[in-house]
Amino acid sequence: MLRFMLPLVTPLLVDRKWSSLVGIVFLLVLLTGCGSASPQKMHLTLWQGVNPPANRQVLNRLIDRFNQSQSEIFVESVYAGQPDQQIPKILSAVVGNATPDLLWYSPMLTGRLVELNALRSIDDFLADSPVLSELDPALLSSMQYGGKTWSIPFGVNNIALYYRPSIFQEAGIKKLPETWQELQATAQKLSHDGRYGILLPFGKGEFTVFMWTPFLWSAGGDLVKDNAPNLYSPEAIRALQFWQDLVKSGSALLSQPERGYEEDNFFTGKVAMQLSGSWALSFIASRTKDFAVMPLPRDQVNTTGIGGENLFIFKSNPDRERAAWRFAEYIASSEFQTPWSIETGYLPTNLRSQQSDAYRAYMEKQPEIKIFLNQMSAGRNRPLIPEYPRLSHALGRAIETVLGQKADPATALITAEKFLNP
Repeated sequence: MLRFMLPLVTPLLVDRKWSSLVGIVFLLVLLTGCGSASPQKMHLTLWQGVNPPANRQVLNRLIDRFNQSQSEIFVESVYAGQPDQQIPKILSAVVGNATPDLLWYSPMLTGRLVELNALRSIDDFLADSPVLSELDPALLSSMQYGGKTWSIPFGVNNIALYYRPSIFQEAGIKKLPETWQELQATAQKLSHDGRYGILLPFGKGEFTVFMWTPFLWSAGGDLVKDNAPNLYSPEAIRALQFWQDLVKSGSALLSQPERGYEEDNFFTGKVAMQLSGSWALSFIASRTKDFAVMPLPRDQVNTTGIGGENLFIFKSNPDRERAAWRFAEYIASSEFQTPWSIETGYLPTNLRSQQSDAYRAYMEKQPEIKIFLNQMSAGRNRPLIPEYPRLSHALGRAIETVLGQKADPATALITAEKFLNP
């Protein structure tokens, strides 16, 4: 709900008629937006960066439902901008002791916020709550850092490979690729006459890092070793070399810088495959019927990257923290997760939601969502260490340099390692 302020007007400057009019306008303004807060209710603020706007509308409607369901708590949903725009605001709010009560953000910020002593651990709340018993176990690693639990999953997704069946059929491809070697051969066969087999995200931002990391994991590598960043490794070189080889062979088209999530080339048929996630399913289905989804092809092991955002509770006082936890329980419940997942394309974090009649009916209409659900057990989260923002920045620069053919993978990763450990 937007909060409006009217100029203060003294009784000496207006007559009774205008005073009444101002009062009426003020009341009307207060009754607009995401519901209205009762003076008796504790007012909590949630910062979120939910996009696209249609998903934000779903969120605000579900928050309105919570606000109207009880008489003790009112949650104000505030759009704080895109994730990259939010980080300076969040850190400034922490330093200035002006944080919101609740934060929607990627769990990769956990370590940094814990280091700043900004978060309220939720272990004691969880001990007396049904949240853990209903939570998808694959998501536990996104909640925990340093032996404590700091957040609950708000919305979850993972990465798969979208493809155009008509283009595969035209090329005579009957078997979907299951390994890197098969993916490379398939992409090569699909690349001709101005068409590319696959689109790869180009840029140094988090989206590119998110899309590439499962390839590192599939090769047997990791971003962290002994609780410290670990970018230069044989597995990282192998995974980055695989992407570079796809580009060098003419089998991959690079996206516009920092726009690897756009599907325009997929819709026009300029690319036959594109890395993306469950968040794109509803949008792609609304634009074309000529699409399907396959799991990410493997090198050593099958895996995917788990994405999405978690809900954090900032430190305040016991009453506000308990009220914030009550809202967090609502977010984790099937009451929220079922409509949220069906209407946005996120995967349900709640097991009861996954098994509900409503969600089963949704899966019948959109069977591709099963690929994403089946991958969850093999999914991994990016590390929650405090150094992750710097790690991601260094790794993103290395990926961008390699795909831009300005360095080989080993050189780029050595440079990234030196940036982290000068």
